[in-house]
Amino acid sequence: MSHRRDFLKQAGLFSAAALVQPALLRAAPAPLKIGLQLYSLRETISQDVKGTLAKVAQAGYQEVETYGYSPEKHFWGLTPGEFQAALAAHGLSTSSGHYDVGDFMRDGREESLQATIAAAKGCGQTYLVVPYLDEKLRTSVADFKTVATRLNKAGMLCQAAGLKLGYHNHDFEFKPIGGTTLFDVMLKETDPKLVSFELDLYWVVRAGQDPIKLMQAHPKRFPLWHVKDMDKASPGLNTEVGAGSIDFRKIFAHAGTAGLQHIFMEQENFGMDAYKSIAQSAAYMKKTLLPALKRG
Repeated sequence: MSHRRDFLKQAGLFSAAALVQPALLRAAPAPLKIGLQLYSLRETISQDVKGTLAKVAQAGYQEVETYGYSPEKHFWGLTPGEFQAALAAHGLSTSSGHYDVGDFMRDGREESLQATIAAAKGCGQTYLVVPYLDEKLRTSVADFKTVATRLNKAGMLCQAAGLKLGYHNHDFEFKPIGGTTLFDVMLKETDPKLVSFELDLYWVVRAGQDPIKLMQAHPKRFPLWHVKDMDKASPGLNTEVGAGSIDFRKIFAHAGTAGLQHIFMEQENFGMDAYKSIAQSAAYMKKTLLPALKRG
């Protein structure tokens, strides 16, 4: 009988472990990759896209975020499938892209957005990001509400295609108009299941806002981040990540609150060779920022 009791006890423990372990495995987030917004290399990528991608990989990046897609030239002369293959040749992938959806945001017509969705899917992306909003579309609270409505609609179209929609901020979203801001209205009136936000940390700080407070007030809304540092002497300029005035280690400790899934370093101006610069930023992110991550 004692042998039977021991067997049943062990069997019960094994069954419990079998139930618990898959749940733990499902809950573990995928390792965070170091990404680069290709706009940082706009001076070279249009001239030599494949050579630029090779240097991006050599600098320590694992994935990229695109910009500048057009139906005529695609991705700097490469179709979505060709671009995906060029990335794969250097061990890279693309999870997100900035796309011009101005026509849809102006009039709500779906045709141009559907073409953009096809491009994002064609190169293997998960997120289609709205990178900018024309000034004429954000002059009043009524405009803000229209923007939110159209983002929800775009999110529905993306979701139907197996994509996710994101919105990338600058600083104008935090400008008070009519007792509120565009960012407040977008956060309150977009469906979290349809619209995510790519938090550009540099622009948030430059607008006088606290990224951590935003994450705490709107948990899980910011799965994408732009990691862009602020020059200490000239706040209007960027510098290498870790060399500027933004305390990224403190911010990265709140990654779990934000729901962080992807980080993209972006630098819009350089004080040294661009490739040396992006390599320095990648090394800092890998050595200092990734260990500071708290994603639970």
